[in-house]
Amino acid sequence: MRLTPRFLLSAAAPLAALPGRAVAEGMPQLHFNDPYVQGQVVWGAIIFFIFYLLLSRSALPRVANVLKARDQRIKSDLDLARRAKQNADQAQHELCEARDKAFDDAHAIIQEIRDSAKKNIQQQVHETMARLNAEIQNAESRIALSRSKALSHVNEIATSTATALVEHLVGKADHQTIASAVERAHVTGDDHVA
Repeated sequence: MRLTPRFLLSAAAPLAALPGRAVAEGMPQLHFNDPYVQGQVVWGAIIFFIFYLLLSRSALPRVANVLKARDQRIKSDLDLARRAKQNADQAQHELCEARDKAFDDAHAIIQEIRDSAKKNIQQQVHETMARLNAEIQNAESRIALSRSKALSHVNEIATSTATALVEHLVGKADHQTIASAVERAHVTGDDHVA
């Protein structure tokens, strides 16, 4: 909006229409019939117009450039903030995916370790059971062998003991008769045991 002398005069017209009471009450600055007041109004309008021209040609464009640069800086900062937010959202999404993948991998590894441990334990149990069964069978065979050896000597021990008792009681004993009697008693005892 450009100020013209016609505009300035039309702006000063309401001042001239003020009631005469203000002049009567001692406000000489509103007495427009005075040539000093008219000169002051005209020179004030000229100075205002000159200031307006100076400001519109020099200071106001600078202010407009500063405001424009500020708007551009704000827009670039907002764009940078939006890009940073998008990057942060993308990074958070990737982090969540990596966390979920790591959780799934860890779960799979733990399950694999459990399965492997279970398999190893079952194998060790089978090996231990086989070893224990072999040891039990070996012990049973040794016990059976020791029993048969002990039983084979029982007849001799019983015969010699019976002979010693008979000799001690009677004085003289027939070793053959005592051995056959012990043998018969042993066979009869085995039948009863069986």
